[in-house]
Amino acid sequence: MTDTPQNDASGEARDIAEVPAVELINTVAVHLLSAAAVKVGLADDPQEQTDLDEARKLITALAGLVTAAATEIGDHHARPLRDGLRSVQLAFREASSIPDAPGKGPGEKYTGPVN
Repeated sequence: MTDTPQNDASGEARDIAEVPAVELINTVAVHLLSAAAVKVGLADDPQEQTDLDEARKLITALAGLVTAAATEIGDHHARPLRDGLRSVQLAFREASSIPDAPGKGPGEKYTGPVN
C-alpha cells in the first residue's frame, strides 16, 4: 500500500495521541520561548532578526500558556518555563526604545509586572 497524505496524517495523529500532555505543553512553550528570544535580539544576528512587534505577540502567548498550564504540569515543569519567560520579558524591556508602563509589557497581564 502506498502512503497517501491521508495515511500519513492518520499515522501522525496516532503518534501524537501517545505523547503526554505535559510533554506537548513543554514543547510548545520551548518553541515560543526560542522564537521570542530570537525576536528580542538574543540570537546570532540581532540586527537582522530583532522584531519587537513579533516578540510581544510571542511573549504574550507564552505567558498565557505558562500561566494557564502551570497547575496542570506542576511546579517542576513550570518553574523553568517561568524563568525563561521572565528572561525574555526583561530582554524585551531592555531592547525597547519606548518602555512600557509597569504591568503593561508583553505577557504582564498574565504574570504581573516584571522588574
